[in-house]
Amino acid sequence: MSPTGPHITILTGANVVLPTGTVHGGRLIVDGTRIAGSAPEGAPTVDLRDHWVVPGFVDMHNHGGGGASFTSGTVEEILKGIRTHRAHGTTTLVASTVTGDMDGLAQRAGLLSELAEQGDIAGVHFEGPFISPCRKGAHSEKLLRDPDPSEVRKLIDAARGQARMVTLATELPGGIDSVRLLVEHGVIAAIGHTDATYEQTVEAIDAGATVATHLFNAMPVLGHRTPGPIAALLEDERITVELINDGVHLHPASLQLAFHHAGGGRVAFITDAMDAAGFGDGRYMLGPLEVEVADGVARLVEGGSIAGSTLTLDRAFKRAVTVDRLPVEDVVAAISANPARQLGLYDRVGSLEPGKDADLVVLDSAFELKGVMRRGAWLVEPRTA
Repeated sequence: MSPTGPHITILTGANVVLPTGTVHGGRLIVDGTRIAGSAPEGAPTVDLRDHWVVPGFVDMHNHGGGGASFTSGTVEEILKGIRTHRAHGTTTLVASTVTGDMDGLAQRAGLLSELAEQGDIAGVHFEGPFISPCRKGAHSEKLLRDPDPSEVRKLIDAARGQARMVTLATELPGGIDSVRLLVEHGVIAAIGHTDATYEQTVEAIDAGATVATHLFNAMPVLGHRTPGPIAALLEDERITVELINDGVHLHPASLQLAFHHAGGGRVAFITDAMDAAGFGDGRYMLGPLEVEVADGVARLVEGGSIAGSTLTLDRAFKRAVTVDRLPVEDVVAAISANPARQLGLYDRVGSLEPGKDADLVVLDSAFELKGVMRRGAWLVEPRTA
């Protein structure tokens, strides 16, 4: 996929999804690496009639793809995983780690921070080791630890200003103090892999937590007398809720419940992808744990817990529109604008506006991906003839 394209390009005739709504038969001007407000006479055009043009996807929770792990892969392997997700429309990606020993995670943070400094990824997300053994999911229980603020600080420092988010079970000893530490350092405190009560979750939100890591998954179920974290996270306007829309992690009714209560402005679609995303079935390692991927579903070999996903965001987009029947504008917000805002990147990405990076995805009338542009260069060039 060698980037190609003229300096100025006008995309014409498409349904262009803007922050203000969809413009049917609209046009979008790309000038170099940015979206522009005007173009000179005679600028080349690309006819995208019967297509959709939407902002490039922003994935704030992703462990790998293309056969590569962001937790254990070499730089070359990680770049392969990034390219895999870009080919599926994810033009902005945060690399997520899984639970490991502290020294290993610190070393990994240093490697990933270099890729962030180069602009290959948008930062680092630490999922574990500060999570509940009761809700460990596909994390090694023997490596879990309480969220001691000094150890949380060690990972932040190792990431050299590129730490974007840390997932915590905030009910554990040190959890609330760690939330406050993260807020002080401009890092998102995410509540996840938690066994917290409703009241404990409210306390963490009041301390500064702003994200629910893959809502519904790896937390107590919603009860009528013990509402637990789900109710607290859905009802609070300060929380962005991550959802894995692959048809495996969530029943469609759960997704609808989240959209009904959180609204289109507080949902962020994520992949929670592991190595097999965009690659295929087989045996993989997720941190120190072995995973079997069969029919696109990843589960631990020992115990059978779901172990991330093989999702790509183009599939999440199509499912949201065609199966879940969500408005396209709400899906665009969940897959681009909302995660970009949460990550503090909305001034550059997440919407199609003059001055922002020319990151966009072209979809056909059936919402199949046909084109991907990143910073003005086609990674997947649409063929509409």
